Amino acid sequence: MFGIGGGELVFIMFIVLMLFGSDKVPEIARTMGKAMAQLKNATNDIKNEIQKGAEENGLDTKSLTGITGDINAHINDAKANLLGDSGSFLGDTATEINKVKEDIDSISGPIKRQM
Repeated sequence: MFGIGGGELVFIMFIVLMLFGSDKVPEIARTMGKAMAQLKNATNDIKNEIQKGAEENGLDTKSLTGITGDINAHINDAKANLLGDSGSFLGDTATEINKVKEDIDSISGPIKRQM
């Protein structure tokens, strides 16, 4: 879920037990459970309000799917334009940088030797 394994979860539980004591842990768990339930209910209420507003304005899931598909198509076109035909914008840039670096080294080579 959050990238926490079993051993890590046991360690966290041990730390919580050491910090708060065995009498406070059930209260903390109950409070966190209530808070999570309230958060879930608030999220569902907001989601329902958004859906109602979208339905009142004539938007449905099919039109939203079409809009997101169009947006994704434009993003893919922009990526293709940025990368060019070679498909490697960064590779081309790195090649040009290396060429300029070699030119600078060849020019500054005699200067370095004189110092």
